[in-house]
Amino acid sequence: MQITTANRTMGQTDWHSINWKRANRSVRNLRQRIFKATQAGDINKVRQLQKLMLRSYSNTLICVRKVTQVNAGKHTPGMDKVVIKTPKAREELIEAIHSYQPWRSCPARRVYIPKPNGKQQPLGIPTILDRTHQARVKNALEPQWEACFEGSSYGFRPGRSCHDAIMAIYSLAHAGSRRRWIVDADIKGAFDNISHEFLLKAIGNFPAKGLIKQWLKAGYVDKNVFYETNSGTPQGGIISPLLANIALHGMEEMLKIVRWGCKKTNAGNRALVRYADDFVVFCESEEDTLQVIEDLKIWLSNRGLSLSEEKTRVVHITEGFDFLGFNIRQYTQASARKGVKLLIKPSKKSVLTLKDNLRILWKHLRGARPIAITVKLNPIIRGWANYYRMANASKTFSYLDTHMFNKAVRWAKSTHNNKSWKYITKKYWGRWNKACNDKWVFGDKNTFLYKFSWVKIKRHVQVKSRSSKDDPALKTYWEDREARKGRNLTKEKQIIAFYQKYKCPVCHESLFNGEELHDHHIIADKKNIERNLLKNRRMLHLFCHQKVHFTNLPDATKDMRELLK
Repeated sequence: MQITTANRTMGQTDWHSINWKRANRSVRNLRQRIFKATQAGDINKVRQLQKLMLRSYSNTLICVRKVTQVNAGKHTPGMDKVVIKTPKAREELIEAIHSYQPWRSCPARRVYIPKPNGKQQPLGIPTILDRTHQARVKNALEPQWEACFEGSSYGFRPGRSCHDAIMAIYSLAHAGSRRRWIVDADIKGAFDNISHEFLLKAIGNFPAKGLIKQWLKAGYVDKNVFYETNSGTPQGGIISPLLANIALHGMEEMLKIVRWGCKKTNAGNRALVRYADDFVVFCESEEDTLQVIEDLKIWLSNRGLSLSEEKTRVVHITEGFDFLGFNIRQYTQASARKGVKLLIKPSKKSVLTLKDNLRILWKHLRGARPIAITVKLNPIIRGWANYYRMANASKTFSYLDTHMFNKAVRWAKSTHNNKSWKYITKKYWGRWNKACNDKWVFGDKNTFLYKFSWVKIKRHVQVKSRSSKDDPALKTYWEDREARKGRNLTKEKQIIAFYQKYKCPVCHESLFNGEELHDHHIIADKKNIERNLLKNRRMLHLFCHQKVHFTNLPDATKDMRELLK
């Protein structure tokens, strides 16, 4: 594959001198232009802009950074066993992408990860080079489809999350809704069975269609044995979730769902909420749910897919159902205005899975110091509580706090089996967290174990229907949504982020793009009394912070007003 490079200056790439603000702006502008051209129906312009994105040097820079520094699997090698860890290696990868020919995709490396039900889930891990190419192609293809995707689709899309899908269900299943019957659907091996022919036909004359075909047909290696792939898109590839969304696009239209403001009638008054290959359909009658299942079977068969007979079921809202780790159910409540109340809670399965994981960790931490326990458990507690904080989770949080207290007591007694209860409580429990009036906090004077109930319940604001981050007309809307994310920071960091307009001053991207955040001090001398003043601090992405210190550029974060022009 030969690439003609766009928007590149001559000379070898110097990783530490890259202008990330300019690179991000270039990619963002191209994505927005592709989105607008798609909305306007100008397919020729869309293809021209996609070719420009595929040649874009800025696109390559952004994708190399994402694949080798940001993504969770950055240290996981593919079949070539290559991992990129140094600036020099990243520079060589950039040059390889724009000069290496002929290029052919490498088979994925098959690995298995445990599923909550105890089974193993296969993943196909492409090489770093393939992953970077996939990220580049995704930036060209995704904005076109973002302009087309249905508002009921929430999975693996920019600016959308599991919480948006749950809030959509909340608005559909409220007490006054007539849609009280639900098709809780499950697609059998969705990622493994998607028809290649259907996918390639759906993306049409996309300039990198040949590359996508190579990735689909590349196969995988499991225990040194090569296997061909005649269907499916391997989980583990950067572009795979987008391809799955493309394959499942059109479900709303097939179900004859029409949104508010349209003159057409909504057949059966149905509603859909889909997160990747997990979805639920709301209907007014049990008879209609059976018709929906038959319609889905025909529609999915054209894509090489089928419903799982064992897992697909029809339920009434009063029976409840699980979705994305939550349980959604209407309960009879005399005090409620309609006599019933909808509650969304952490599912029993999610709670049991968490308890199993915590049990294993407590077992491994026997004999460890409190600092080792808090370092291991606090991120899990915070992460789980933050995920479920938008639900009716107060009772669950209290229950889990009691569970953790009992685990801590058992740990303390096994550590000091000859000591009295008074000695143990005095040594390990106290008001270690100064922000809470709680004397039963496990830890010591240097650290403490976080409690689930310290995370306050906070409702999530659902994303607007078909709104997309690639739509330039919604710039203010998305900035406001970014500002809401800042509320999870400490008070001091909220103030700093507010004055930065919730953007990193170095790369000018959102602070909440998934990268780790660091607190940068312009005056770094710990003896200087101005070091910890808010005007001396900036919130930066980890790798932007490293760049500032490596290049020793005080002007990179010197004046906030100048940075945010």
